[in-house]
Amino acid sequence: MGPIGVFDSGYGGLTVLRELLKAMPGYDFLYLGDNARTPYGTRSFNVVYEYSLQAVKYLIERNCPLVIIACNTASAKALKNIQVLHLPHIGPDRRVLGVIRPSVEKAAEITRNGQVGVLATVGTVVSESYPMELQKWSGGRIISTVQEACPMWVPIVENNEIGSAGAEYFIRKNIDNILRKDSDLDTLILGCTHYPLLIDVIKKYLPPHITILEQGRIVAEKLVGYLQKHPELEQRISRKGATLFHTTEYPEVFESKAALFMGQKIKAENVHL
Repeated sequence: MGPIGVFDSGYGGLTVLRELLKAMPGYDFLYLGDNARTPYGTRSFNVVYEYSLQAVKYLIERNCPLVIIACNTASAKALKNIQVLHLPHIGPDRRVLGVIRPSVEKAAEITRNGQVGVLATVGTVVSESYPMELQKWSGGRIISTVQEACPMWVPIVENNEIGSAGAEYFIRKNIDNILRKDSDLDTLILGCTHYPLLIDVIKKYLPPHITILEQGRIVAEKLVGYLQKHPELEQRISRKGATLFHTTEYPEVFESKAALFMGQKIKAENVHL
């Protein structure tokens, strides 16, 4: 028995954890933020792979039967290799899941015209993971995917500049860019877990007919269904209603920023990977 591990390179994964706590009250969670080495979005494939593997090993060593990589960059650059090359050796009875496939499945379910947009970090956009996965898992429903890299959005969130004029400028600019690429979009994936904190500004500049997909809610919904299909795994998750926070950064730094994402104060422990 052990908690569900939730890993992110920084703070964005807390928006996923927040939704998991709502959807799965009573379950235990262990959040790991590699905040000392964030951001992953600008790092090479090999570095992201190495760091993500270290994090997954850390959570498996702490008896997590299931690990959610709540980071789009790590999901894009490391998840598949970890699942195929490492999990059979470090945890054959464990599961490691990401955030891209649930988002893709949801987009395929709800799009009406098959034209989907993705707002994400530079690393996620360059990986081409979303276009490839949308074609792979949509059953032919996705006919067009356009992407827009939003390099300023994460700094805006982490520096608590959400309501600033600068935030409005960059958000409007990136949304105008993606709409120029495809004016017929009907579904838009927020392909970074920081972006839900910008949702009010994003909605301000998007046409109302476009459906916005926030990953936290989607991952929580899909995970509940996944565990219903895998009771042998679900029975190994401990349920004491405990949530722990581990970070590679100084706890005081993590705690001050994490409160913005969680909507409440938390206590964290410093760890080394």
